[in-house]
Amino acid sequence: MNNILLDCERTKYPNTGLFQFCLQLGNELIKQYDSRLESLFFYLPESQRQLFGQNQQVVPQHHLHKFFQPGTQKFDVWHSTFQNSNYKPWNSNTRIVLTVNDLNFLIESKNDSARIKKHLQHVQKNVNRADHIVCISEYTKQVVLEHLSVNDKPLEVIYDGYDTNEFPNFDQPAYRPGRKFIFSIGTVLPKKNFHVLPALLKNNDYELVIAGNINKAYGEKIIEAAKLHGVTDRLTLTGPISEEDRYWYYTQCMAFAFPSLAEGFGLPVVEAMHYGKPVFISRLTSLPEIGGDLAYYFNDFDATAMQQVFEKGMQHYHTANPAAAIQQRAQQFNWVNTAKSYLAIYRNLHNK
Repeated sequence: MNNILLDCERTKYPNTGLFQFCLQLGNELIKQYDSRLESLFFYLPESQRQLFGQNQQVVPQHHLHKFFQPGTQKFDVWHSTFQNSNYKPWNSNTRIVLTVNDLNFLIESKNDSARIKKHLQHVQKNVNRADHIVCISEYTKQVVLEHLSVNDKPLEVIYDGYDTNEFPNFDQPAYRPGRKFIFSIGTVLPKKNFHVLPALLKNNDYELVIAGNINKAYGEKIIEAAKLHGVTDRLTLTGPISEEDRYWYYTQCMAFAFPSLAEGFGLPVVEAMHYGKPVFISRLTSLPEIGGDLAYYFNDFDATAMQQVFEKGMQHYHTANPAAAIQQRAQQFNWVNTAKSYLAIYRNLHNK
């Protein structure tokens, strides 16, 4: 029997990409694993003990496990879903799969060489302990190869999937825009670069709605940018939103904008494409892998240049009507294929 543990410790932080990664991968693994050959366990914080239902095998996470991890001898494969994780099995015979979602600290702390060095050393230790390394985009893989020593360990790209909850009868968002609107979503931090978006409201009558947990200082910077362009009355920072609201904003927006500076994958872009929306995104990091030739790209973040990209993009979208092609591209990223790829790795490691 191949005993597999999926490390979902980071689900203690809802409304994050890692929460969704663990949730969606875990749910699909439950559907696909073969109970005759393998047993599936979830390493979960107490607050998320029921995340996968009452019938799943759960190993409760405790902060002292950073120093001592009892009872891990039985696991054949341990999937560490966070590259900076402090948790690992103490049995040296347990094979480890390490998913590297991003090394965004290289961008976020570009002026802090000491912090970068510290983080790289930590990730390198996890890479050294791993038996198989997975990156969630080609971009992330190239960053790993540039900054870390992988040696001859297996290293491959497995794209994340996406899952959208549909609420077709829902029509009561916490905030309802009074005009056509541009939507964006993500943790409101400097790396998301949201403060460049108010420029898109110049020379039109649209609104901008940005959803997600808000860093207070950066939220104020976005508001200051809106003041600079004279569009404060058409900017709304909603804070965290419900799944129903999320669905409503994706389906009702006229366009989706995501000018991020640091993405390991870019899940919100895929979600917007699922609904056939025109996506206006940064050309940086992993985002071109998601949008391909069906996205509209900001080559820089000069206000005038962004306005031109947006205006031309919307004209093209309404003329060429690429919604069906955009939806088809989004369907390439699915959790069924993601889970199959990970199961193949678990089984291969167990059979070695």
